[in-house]
Amino acid sequence: MHFESPIKRRHSRQIMVGNVPVGGDAPISVQSMTNTETCDVAATVAQIRAMQDAGADIVRVSVPSMDAAEAFRSIREQVDLPLVADIHFDYKIALKVAEYGVDCLRINPGNIGNKDRIRAVVDCARDKNIPIRIGVNAGSLEKDLQKKYGEPTPDALVESAFRQIGYFDELDFQEFKLSLKASDVFMTVEAYRKIASQIDNPLHLGITEAGGLRSGTVKSSIGLGLLLMDGIGDTLRVSLAADPVQEVKVGWDMLRSLKLRNRGINFIACPSCSRQNFDVVKTMNELEERLEDIKVSLDVAVIGCVVNGPGEAKEADLGLAGGSPNNLVYLDGKPNTKVKNETLVDDLERMIRDKALEKEKQELNLIAKS
Repeated sequence: MHFESPIKRRHSRQIMVGNVPVGGDAPISVQSMTNTETCDVAATVAQIRAMQDAGADIVRVSVPSMDAAEAFRSIREQVDLPLVADIHFDYKIALKVAEYGVDCLRINPGNIGNKDRIRAVVDCARDKNIPIRIGVNAGSLEKDLQKKYGEPTPDALVESAFRQIGYFDELDFQEFKLSLKASDVFMTVEAYRKIASQIDNPLHLGITEAGGLRSGTVKSSIGLGLLLMDGIGDTLRVSLAADPVQEVKVGWDMLRSLKLRNRGINFIACPSCSRQNFDVVKTMNELEERLEDIKVSLDVAVIGCVVNGPGEAKEADLGLAGGSPNNLVYLDGKPNTKVKNETLVDDLERMIRDKALEKEKQELNLIAKS
């Protein structure tokens, strides 16, 4: 199963969010957003670190007040992950966090105020080499566009986007990325497809207010999956009513399934049936929990019987095929050893960790030689 993604990505210009490149030929970055009270610095820092451990490339922090801006200063000092400040209405907050080392500003020019205020933010961003994300959302379209279209539509989102891009064009500022989000999958996908062919700025993907962990994951996977398959998207956030760490995990699972990013273990596991020789569901739950810390890319197959087990196991870095009386483990496509049900999870964990360490050393050697 080691083949490259057939997806041809849309060409976009590249910007830098801290030390993370977004756009161009850079990997699609995974983002999330804190849901702690920003003024609770300790809680916010802890959540950012948890997201970083899960694989977040960039984290967004809401900064709704000057008090939150002062808290942001302390947060910035304690974490090394690129941080985006989410700011609405008060342009002075954007100027303040720019002083404190923000890596990107997320604003909606339409609610920041008059052109002088937009200019002040853009001039500050230009001076400090800070990119901006223009965020268009179906839930906060300008009133005249709501009246014109009667309701949020893909065309309304695109018109709003070009209106806001126009402010930046007047100021000769192109260091921005753009998002056009709606909670409706069809509206979001069509809006992104329309804009993607008309600009070359990086696109930030998301289905906004997607729902809870299960329903939101499904909705986001369908919507973002369609766009990613089209080659559209340079960075993404999965918006779930759930722990932000779960957003990061789902984002990585999406990219890994399309072979657009590789990190951690890609499990191939059967849904289990009466043919299984061991409890596949229990085994998978334990393995996923135990092995979340592994960062190196591995394909691991866990198949409960001999029908599909050998075939899947041979294609994985490490594979398990259920059998009686014992289960057979394959390493690099070849039968290696047999394991009993009683020690199955412990044995698999040990072998997977050994394989991960071996692969990590191989990758380091390749880097050293290059």
